[in-house]
Amino acid sequence: MALARNRRRERAVDYWPGFVDALSTLLISIMFLLTVFVVGQFILSREISGRDEVLSRLNSQINELTQLLALEKGSNQDLQDSVANLQASLASAEGDRSRLQALLNAGSGGQDAAQKRIGSMTQELDEQKQVSERALSQVELLNQQIAALRSQIAAVEAALQASEDKDRVSQTKIADLGSRLNVALAARVQELNRYRSDFFGRLREILSDRENIRIVGDRFVFQSEVLFPSGGADLNPEGQTEMAKLAAALLDLAKEIPSEINWVLRVDGHTDNVPLGGTGRYRDNWELSSARAISVVKFLIARGVPADRLVAAGFGEFQPIAPGDTPDARSTNRRIELKLTEK
Repeated sequence: MALARNRRRERAVDYWPGFVDALSTLLISIMFLLTVFVVGQFILSREISGRDEVLSRLNSQINELTQLLALEKGSNQDLQDSVANLQASLASAEGDRSRLQALLNAGSGGQDAAQKRIGSMTQELDEQKQVSERALSQVELLNQQIAALRSQIAAVEAALQASEDKDRVSQTKIADLGSRLNVALAARVQELNRYRSDFFGRLREILSDRENIRIVGDRFVFQSEVLFPSGGADLNPEGQTEMAKLAAALLDLAKEIPSEINWVLRVDGHTDNVPLGGTGRYRDNWELSSARAISVVKFLIARGVPADRLVAAGFGEFQPIAPGDTPDARSTNRRIELKLTEK
């Protein structure tokens, strides 16, 4: 009988180190899961910042959170299984202690050793109870965190839906504003075309349909010989007379054009393709065409036309309207064009 008791004691001593190792492994697993959860929350907070990034990555974040939720549920189940195992071990230890206590009460040998063993077992049982209580607390904490994750997922989904609804409304408004803008621009162009027609009609009446002054497309064209001497950019007396008529017509028209139409009169200077010698006042046709356009603009400003309604541009010989190098073609290409347009 003494041999059987010794064997029973050896088996009880070998049981607890393995139990402690299993409990340590359980605690390490719990700490690893908590670390994963904290890292997931940090990544989630970083990913949510920025509206444009949220719209493109919310779906992937929701999938990640769903996987993490499934992982946490599995971990929760594992912890509950471990707690059940611990409770079973505690029940077994309680049985061992009861048997030892019974042996002690029966007066069998080894009373002092049994008493010490009982004390040791009692202390270990207390420690196991504390571990079980901590494990239960961690399980409760994990359940709370899972509930919080579900709330966050629901909030993210609601924000995504609200953002998509807002985008649809914005796209509808943009399309509507674009349609209104196109209608307004078309009306503005039609209105400016009407004033351009009135302006050209008045100029035609004032200038009496002279042969060297004509309308080409949306431009009123003066031949350079009417306004300037050959190779010069100063208005001759006849040119000043014609430009004075133009200034008067333009001032009358300016009173009728609504203030919301931002119109300008563009004065374009053109020359023929005969190169300048470079020894005179102007080195090339670029300078001559620009100087002639500026001369007309300055004359109109002197006659009262607002400077912010005038634009001068020189094109040299590079925008001909008559092809060829004949005298008639060159005469046609030497011109000043007037165009009423918007800024």
